[in-house]
Amino acid sequence: MTPERRNPAVRAAVEQGLLTEEHPVVALLDTAGIRASANALKEAFARVTDAPVLHAFAVKAAPLVPVLALLHAEGIGAEVASPGELALARAAGVPAHRTVLDSPAKTTAELREALRLGIALNADNVQELTRIDALAAGTDRLPPLGLRINPQVGGGTIGALSTATATSKFGVALRDPGARAEVVRMYRERPWLTRLHTHTGSQGIPLARMVEGVRELHALAEEINTAVGRRQIDTLDIGGGLPVNFASDTTEPTFDTYARLLAREVPGLFDGGYGLVTEYGRALIAKHGLMLARVEYTKVSGGRPIAVTHAGVQVATRTVYDPAAWPLRIAAYDGSGRPKGGDPVVQDIAGPACFAGDLLAEGRELPPLEPGDTVAALDTGAYYFSNHYGYNTLPRPAVHAFTTGGDGRVDFRTVRAAQATSELVAEAGGDRADALL
Repeated sequence: MTPERRNPAVRAAVEQGLLTEEHPVVALLDTAGIRASANALKEAFARVTDAPVLHAFAVKAAPLVPVLALLHAEGIGAEVASPGELALARAAGVPAHRTVLDSPAKTTAELREALRLGIALNADNVQELTRIDALAAGTDRLPPLGLRINPQVGGGTIGALSTATATSKFGVALRDPGARAEVVRMYRERPWLTRLHTHTGSQGIPLARMVEGVRELHALAEEINTAVGRRQIDTLDIGGGLPVNFASDTTEPTFDTYARLLAREVPGLFDGGYGLVTEYGRALIAKHGLMLARVEYTKVSGGRPIAVTHAGVQVATRTVYDPAAWPLRIAAYDGSGRPKGGDPVVQDIAGPACFAGDLLAEGRELPPLEPGDTVAALDTGAYYFSNHYGYNTLPRPAVHAFTTGGDGRVDFRTVRAAQATSELVAEAGGDRADALL
């Protein structure tokens, strides 16, 4: 979200009373930006292939029904990894044939429901395939079914998000002794296995490594189809994971950059022999969201100015616990929502939680902040305010999407209302106060 779109939205949010003492944290989403990302993704792949492509949004990146409905309206399906995410996708109107189920721990009940609904799914391991064998026995019509493989091509700079390491918990480890032949045998024995899936990782994974994982996927599909003597595998799910640039407003790498790189390095992927599935999440919406928080107090400790705000670990969990891997840019605004002026001062931006490490940013050069000012955490559209962490029983903030009219007016629609104190009490067993007495 560029300053040209961000600054009027921040000012409007303050002027229209979205950010108040009662609600000192609020999240904003740029509707037009999300639409533009969806179109950029579709156009990037359309430029390199005529084959059918299902772009399925990774629901974990923003489990918000209105966001899923907006993406569905733009032709983007849903990739789900739990019964809860599936319920959200269905509530958003995403049909079964545009939904993909991935998870390393699917229960028998989840598998049965996916088969009943006609949802495509990727089995994670041999034991899961055995469960599907039993559930599929005697069934004439099955949804698209595949197997996830771990190409074991290595990780990236963030170990927790590297899913193609030698010991990753995901998929069948392709380079383990005998594994490749075993995968071929799995397909030979199961003619209904028609897909193959991989996901190398996400933030911190270099594009070259992502391409290497997809190359391994394509080569294995060709090997399996040759071994069985027919084109049994007809669709390749290449996962998602395109990294996001959190250092500036520039969107890089783009979907177009990645699609063209794949076309050059794995040309067989786009020759029309395979349908494709993608599972992007962060790359679709991260840069179209921001989080606003009121500055409650300012102080100086050990010579370091500190602005105490209401946004911290509850909305920026990864940043607080691993700031080196997940740094956030911070923009400063005054109490009216206008960009803050003044010579920059090195200062900390602290959150409200009761532990010392609850910092949105440490040692940043920003204009001097005062109580009543507003700070904005940028590029937070994915995995931040939509994935709440209930430290100190801090409530989930409201999420509002905005559009800007031709006259410059910014209009907001509520995506999710702020969590009420009564809801917090209910979640904490408020109706069972005497349960242990």
